[in-house]
Amino acid sequence: MEVEGLPSGKDFKLYPGGGREWDWREHGTRHEPGIQPADVQELLDRGCAAVVLSRGMELRLHTMPETLELLQEHGVEVYVEETTAAVDTYNRLVEKASVGGLFHSTC
Repeated sequence: MEVEGLPSGKDFKLYPGGGREWDWREHGTRHEPGIQPADVQELLDRGCAAVVLSRGMELRLHTMPETLELLQEHGVEVYVEETTAAVDTYNRLVEKASVGGLFHSTC
């Protein structure tokens, strides 16, 4: 994936004012059970009002229910989509909201 201002990479964590490569090993993330609360905590800490979660190109990446509950508890709008749609949603939202995202570029 190509993200403006960042080196090319496979998976990304984006937040207001920047981003970085998303290293699944940080929290032991796997396709199942999927995106964990710890994966999105950094987005909450950076003040995201909306979060886009990419499921991969083949929708193999899941999201733990606890992750969605955490985001909802913080009043965050959540979008869970296939990667191409997630990128489009992120690019649309970033112009008008404090948005973050987790993007999985493969499966």
